Amino acid sequence: MGLEEPLLRVDLLEVVRAFCRDRFEKAEFVVCTNLQHVSDEAWTFLSAPDTFMSTSLDGDRATHTRQRTFDAARTDAFLHNLARAIEAFGPEKVSALPTIDPGNAPAPEKIIRTFAEFGIRSIYLRPVNYQGFARKRYGHGDDVAWNLYYDRFIDAMIAYNQTAPQHVEEYYFVHCLRRVLRPGHHGHVDLRNPNTLGADYLVVDFDGTFYPTDEARMVTRVRQIDLSIGNVFDGLDQSKLAILNENAANNFHEDCMHCPYQAYCGVDVVDDLSRYGRIDLPKHETSFCRRHTFVFGKIFELLYSADSAVKKSLALWLGIPEFDPALAPVHR
Repeated sequence: MGLEEPLLRVDLLEVVRAFCRDRFEKAEFVVCTNLQHVSDEAWTFLSAPDTFMSTSLDGDRATHTRQRTFDAARTDAFLHNLARAIEAFGPEKVSALPTIDPGNAPAPEKIIRTFAEFGIRSIYLRPVNYQGFARKRYGHGDDVAWNLYYDRFIDAMIAYNQTAPQHVEEYYFVHCLRRVLRPGHHGHVDLRNPNTLGADYLVVDFDGTFYPTDEARMVTRVRQIDLSIGNVFDGLDQSKLAILNENAANNFHEDCMHCPYQAYCGVDVVDDLSRYGRIDLPKHETSFCRRHTFVFGKIFELLYSADSAVKKSLALWLGIPEFDPALAPVHR
C-alpha cells in the first residue's frame, strides 16, 4: 500500500469534503483508492451519497496480480473489497479502470467477463499512461499493438452483447461514437475541441499548485517540464495558460484541416509535450492522432456494417431501440 493512498487519512478527507459542502451548491467527491485495506471509518466515509470511488482493476485476476499487487493474497483482499463496495453502494458509485500493457495484455474476453461478473457494464480501457512514472517501465508504448488490441476488444464486446442479458460498453469508444452522431457531445475533457486548458476545470495538488490536467501534474512530478499554472495563493498564471492555449484547437491546424475526422476529434497538448517535448510535430506522427484516426475509422466501419450483431451493440451504446442505417453520416 503506497504512501499516496488517501484512505490512510480519512480525517483529512473529512475536512476537504466538509469545506466543499459548505461553500458550493453542489459537489461530488471521488476517492482514488487501491481498495487494498479499508477501515471501518473509511467504509463509513465512502457510504455518503455524494462520495464515489475510483480504483484499478487490470482485467482478470492474473493480470491484476502481475501488474498491481504482485501477491495472490493481496489480490484476494482487493477483489473482496471491490465486491463489498459494489454490493454496498452499487456499481454506479464504483469506477474500476483497467490499465493495459498491449505487449502483455489479457484476452479481451477475460476482461469483459471479469467486469460483467462484478456488475460493471462500462469499461474504460486504457493503455499504460506514458506520462508520469510508468514511462520508466513501459517507455513510449506501441500504438500499432494498442490499436490491434483495441480492435479485438470492440469486436469481442459486440460478440458478447449479442447474447448477454446485460450489455457492456467501452466508455471511450462510445464517447467517440456519440461525438460522431450527436453534435455538441463534448463533456469528456480528454477529447474536446477547442480543449481550452485552465478554463472550466483545474487539478489542485496537495501543496495547492494548479495544473490544467492530472497528466500535466504527472509530467511535472517527474521533472520533465513544469506545466503548473499557478497556485491557490497567487491565482492562475494567465501568461502560461495563454501559451498553452494557442495550440488547444484543431480548427486551423494544417494537418487536421484535411482530415475527415476533424469535426469529431480534438487535441492533447500535454500528451505531445510529454512524449515528444514539442507540440509542432506533424499530427500523423503523434500517438494522439494515430490512436484517434483508428478509433474513428473503426466507428465508421461499424456504422456502415450490415451485421446484425454490430447493429444491436450500436443501438445499445446509443440508447435507442434499434440502429437505423440512415443515422450513419453520408458524404456526397
